[in-house]
Amino acid sequence: MNRQIVLTKQAPAPIGPYNQGVMGQGTLLFTAGQVAIVPATGEIVSGGIKEQTRQVMKNLKAILEEGGSSLARVVKTTVFLKDMNEFAAMNEVYGEFFRESPPARSTVEVVRLPKDVRVEIEAIGLVATT
Repeated sequence: MNRQIVLTKQAPAPIGPYNQGVMGQGTLLFTAGQVAIVPATGEIVSGGIKEQTRQVMKNLKAILEEGGSSLARVVKTTVFLKDMNEFAAMNEVYGEFFRESPPARSTVEVVRLPKDVRVEIEAIGLVATT
C-alpha cells in the first residue's frame, strides 16, 4: 500500500508528529484536523467562531488543492466544536464553502482543542486520477 505525504506552505505547518495530509492509494486524501492558524504569521486568526471557521476552511482548501483534490471533491468532514451553542454560526460559514452537494459530516463538541481554538475540522477528499 502506497501513501504520499501532502504539505503546503499555504496552510499551517504541523506542530507535532503528524502531516497536513496523507494520500492513500492515490484516490483519497485525508487531512489532519485544521485549526484557525494564519499560515503567514503562525498566529490564531482574531475574532470569534465565524472568523475561525473561515480560516480553517481556507487551510483545508490549501491542503486539498496541494494534494490534487478540492473542496468540491470532499466526501466527508468531521467538525470538532468547543461549544455546540456556536454550531449555527460555524454552520453558516461552513455552508459558504460547500454551497452545492455538501459532503457527509459529523459534528461533535469537545472539551478542549489545540491552542484553545473554537473549532477544528478534518476532511477526506477524492483525488483526481489521470
